[in-house]
Amino acid sequence: MKVRQLFLLSILLLAACTTAPATSQPETEVTATPVKVTEAATEIVESTEPTATPRPPLGPDEWKSLSIVPEVTNTAREIHARGLAMGRDPKAFSKIGDCQTNTGFYLVDFDNEGWYSLGEEYAYLQDTIDYYEGSYSRTSLAMRDGYNVAAILTPLRADPKMCEKGETPIACEFRLNNPSIAIISLETNFNGRPADDYGRYMRQIIEYSIEQGVVPILATKGDNLEGDHSINAEIAEIAVEYDIPLWNFWAALQPLPNQGHSTELNDGFHLSFSRNFFDQPKNMLSGWPWRNLTALQALDAVRVGLQEQ
Repeated sequence: MKVRQLFLLSILLLAACTTAPATSQPETEVTATPVKVTEAATEIVESTEPTATPRPPLGPDEWKSLSIVPEVTNTAREIHARGLAMGRDPKAFSKIGDCQTNTGFYLVDFDNEGWYSLGEEYAYLQDTIDYYEGSYSRTSLAMRDGYNVAAILTPLRADPKMCEKGETPIACEFRLNNPSIAIISLETNFNGRPADDYGRYMRQIIEYSIEQGVVPILATKGDNLEGDHSINAEIAEIAVEYDIPLWNFWAALQPLPNQGHSTELNDGFHLSFSRNFFDQPKNMLSGWPWRNLTALQALDAVRVGLQEQ
């Protein structure tokens, strides 16, 4: 298939991806604070005991210089060890996100031989591809077009065919997939809402993941639709606050043409598309190969780091 045809296919598949919540989600659902994940689950509202490790806050714009690939701390190792004791599958991860997660362009190729090439430079990543086989192409119950940080915690947004009554999308996904790691990448926010609202819900997602023995890998977003980078600053601050791995995807896009975004759509949100052939310089001028490569590098760093004592 020619590159032009692949690009047109990318536009069709991503057409439903918007920067606003799905219109079927009522405003009252967005502003409501979820009370319980399931009837048996611990509450995850503000009354939850804090699990964060006190650390100095980041300085202004300091998040921009943070490493693209995360480092694994003892906090993450403790979460992982507790998860394994709870029966979490060390070889499974879950994708948590919106339209840029719920797409065949994101990680899926790594479960299909011949759909990607690592080249000599990235050949070391094959061990991680093999280790998490099956997770890359799995359809997560916690990813969907139009999802935002509130939707992940809202039972009304869960798949009624797969999830139990009163179960949130994230609880449903953790129950069915039993992951030890969750890659959390949520670009979209509520229209006109401040980053503090995003952070309030994201902290509940992080706290629930930690409580369930699932190590969160928290990703910065590639865009700056809010205009002041406040959401990425909030995401990075949360990662520091909870001492969890941060995948600084935003930093990976900055050297690319148009910061890795489509020049045809020209909306500052959708990434430019090429296949995941990391040994082809022309492909590596586009945003999607870097999203997949750096996500894989983040998984690799976390996998190796969690096994260290």
